Amino acid sequence: MSRRKGARAAYGRAVLVVALGAIAVQNGASVSEGGYLAPAPVATLLCGVALLVRPLPWQVAPLLATAATSWWGWPVLPLLLVALFDLAAHRRARVAVTCVAAALGGNLVTRPATSLWTPQQYGSVVFLLLVVVGGLWLGNRRRLVAALAAQVDHLRVESRLREEAARAAERSRIAAEMHDVLAHRLSLIALHTGVLATKGDTLPAPVAMRLGLLRTASTEALADLRDVLGALRDPDSAPVHAALAPVVRDVRELADEARAAGQRVELTADGPPERAPTTHRLAVYRIVQEALTNARKHADGAEVAVRVDYRPPATLVEVTNAPGTPGTGSAVDSGYGLVGLRERVTALGGHLDAGPAGVGTWRLAARIPHPTGTHPMGTEQNDTGQNETGQNGTEQNGTRT
Repeated sequence: MSRRKGARAAYGRAVLVVALGAIAVQNGASVSEGGYLAPAPVATLLCGVALLVRPLPWQVAPLLATAATSWWGWPVLPLLLVALFDLAAHRRARVAVTCVAAALGGNLVTRPATSLWTPQQYGSVVFLLLVVVGGLWLGNRRRLVAALAAQVDHLRVESRLREEAARAAERSRIAAEMHDVLAHRLSLIALHTGVLATKGDTLPAPVAMRLGLLRTASTEALADLRDVLGALRDPDSAPVHAALAPVVRDVRELADEARAAGQRVELTADGPPERAPTTHRLAVYRIVQEALTNARKHADGAEVAVRVDYRPPATLVEVTNAPGTPGTGSAVDSGYGLVGLRERVTALGGHLDAGPAGVGTWRLAARIPHPTGTHPMGTEQNDTGQNETGQNGTEQNGTRT
């Protein structure tokens, strides 16, 4: 875009120089006895060529136009105005003022019939100075626009880099969370295979051998997971502990913590969390956490409605908050929390929507489809081998707190 504008400006300047040059040549021929072959029209033509040819040094055109105007006066004035405008636009105001003084002083010495001091004594002085001022204004405006465009480009690049950093941080967080969950499940496999291996005397030899292989494989997989997490984890973060447990928290805990902090939260949960995969539950927790934090920052005192549906075929979460007053907290909002959430939801094959949902109301919603082939109840086993299907072994539907 800038190149196109520069090309248009150069083309317009060339057309202006040609038009003014033709007028100056005509004026020089009209006041000369030799017509178009007189010195005045020839000198005017040379000044126009010097203004059009770019490879020439920048001093050539102003010097020729100043010398011609000093000798012949107002017939060459149009081209001198172009030269003065160029000088002022390129931060050469002192040179432009010097050329104005030289042209006016030369006319006082030579006193041609077409002097700049006639018919009005100071009319040309004001006109020449106005052209210099106009060149200074336009040059400063161009530089300001260029500086603002460069700043916008810099901010655009910085914003893109921040978004990439937010996505990378969210991927690292997902890796750390899934490491803990997978490590817990592999430790259960190793535990149960170890228990079965102690009964090897009562088991067939091939079964006992495969149980040993299974326990060895699960133990090696745990070690590999720790190595992978060590490569992904931030060196400034907390060290990895040997005993890892799944970090799956319920959104009810978030709602209780928010209420304890004075926030009004209405939570509706359909289906037990165990019906959704662990990755979905982690994503739901992060979405609700981010939504409650944003509501505290931007709609303090407003009621927040949270609805979660863990039932197949997709995990649904929706958080809406009514208008409120901006929070008084001193925390600076980075603006990239939604970028990380969208990265997490997209990685799970879902989509996330965030935006206004009415006058002053904000809505954050996500839909994450369940993987095909999963157990309809999504039951998991805890460390004691008991199935977890909700509180007290019963499915919870439409619970509202």
